Amino acid sequence: MKKKRQKLIALAAALALILSLGASAWADDSYTNTADGEHAITADGEQASYSNITVSKTGDASGDEADFYGANAAIFATNGATLDLTHITVDTDGTHANAVFSYGAGTTVNIADSTIETRGNCSGGLMTTGGGTMKATDLTVHTTGNSSAAIRSDRGGGTVIVTGGSYSTEGVGSPAVYSTADITVNSAELTSSASQGVVIEGKNSVTLNDVTLTANNVSKNSDKSAWYQAVMIYQSMSGDAAAGLASFTMDGGRLLNQNGDIFFVNNTAAEITLRAVEIENTDEEGVFLRAAAAGWGREGSNGGHVTLRAAAQSIDGDMLVDEVSTLNLYLTENSSFTGAINPDGAAGEVYVEIEDGSVWTLTADSYISGLTCPAGAVVLNGYTLSVGGIVYTEGSASEGEPVAVESSTSESGMGEPPEGFGGEHPEGMGEPPEGFGGERPEGMGEPPQGGPGGEPPAKP
Repeated sequence: MKKKRQKLIALAAALALILSLGASAWADDSYTNTADGEHAITADGEQASYSNITVSKTGDASGDEADFYGANAAIFATNGATLDLTHITVDTDGTHANAVFSYGAGTTVNIADSTIETRGNCSGGLMTTGGGTMKATDLTVHTTGNSSAAIRSDRGGGTVIVTGGSYSTEGVGSPAVYSTADITVNSAELTSSASQGVVIEGKNSVTLNDVTLTANNVSKNSDKSAWYQAVMIYQSMSGDAAAGLASFTMDGGRLLNQNGDIFFVNNTAAEITLRAVEIENTDEEGVFLRAAAAGWGREGSNGGHVTLRAAAQSIDGDMLVDEVSTLNLYLTENSSFTGAINPDGAAGEVYVEIEDGSVWTLTADSYISGLTCPAGAVVLNGYTLSVGGIVYTEGSASEGEPVAVESSTSESGMGEPPEGFGGEHPEGMGEPPEGFGGERPEGMGEPPQGGPGGEPPAKP
């Protein structure tokens, strides 16, 4: 009788534990969904948690409902839900089958110690839109499809914080990070084997702290640009990102580029901040920075407008700034720059400011419009430096003025939105699926240039 009572007590305790878990899942459960547009797990306006589960998703979707609103994602959180995921495995094999999706302001997904694999096109690993929040710790994420960034955001952006783990991609147009949000990655490995390592669109940001970024951009999603690069900052005019100042920050860590240029800025204004990053470009033909017009934006006013701040930083490679682009370069805290600026002749306005203790060593003739530096900060190395049309004398101090940079839509060549595009969800831009809240979240960006129903411009 005593043993029977002990068994009953143990059973009651186990039942109480199960009930206390509420919406939680436990111990090696599997969740599978094969229907087009549906989810394996949904958290809708609730607090839920899952641990030690396997999630499998097949089935297809297309367009805005999947990219903006989360249709067909394996795991989907919306309407202010808080979803906690630990020790899970997610596998998707379908078109527009994102793995883990956080949609809408107030929605938060916390995921840790998990593995994600996606194989279809347009299928990101971590996906955030509409102002959602994604927090990821110690994940292994791998994607093989085209347009399938490991860390990805789309219309309306949000906040993404990633700490630890590895994030790799193989497909065309699949950077390790594609940002239309504020994305921070700490102490992780980012690898792209066919695309840029990082792409930032519009008024958004990527911050990398002690990250190893390896990029081998050898394929293109469109013919709008002739160049390959590790980091691309641009405005596509698709309406997926608001116009304004973009930001890329890298503090510590390593950036290895295997093909093309290190940085490319087009059709937007951008701030690039580098501190003590080990940077290597194994492509001898590539440049360090290219600010230039390409196929996005309005011809004649679609250049890149860059403020590059380097602190305790070594820079090797040329910087090219075309006639519709600008550059303000600041070298501080014993930084060194070995390279030329516009060696083929004067083009866009370029200002260089060198703090005492930092140095610029020329590797070819260079042409800039303004220079501020103490005596001895520029080493001509046998070449000529032209500053506003005047030949600089080695060993002399100089005083100049930065280039004025506007980040508004009109100044950056991104055009004004068509009349009548206000805050309403424009016809032809895709309605959110039933049950998704219906309203387009604030900050979801303006519709594509050319009016509702038009095809969005191609992306890289």
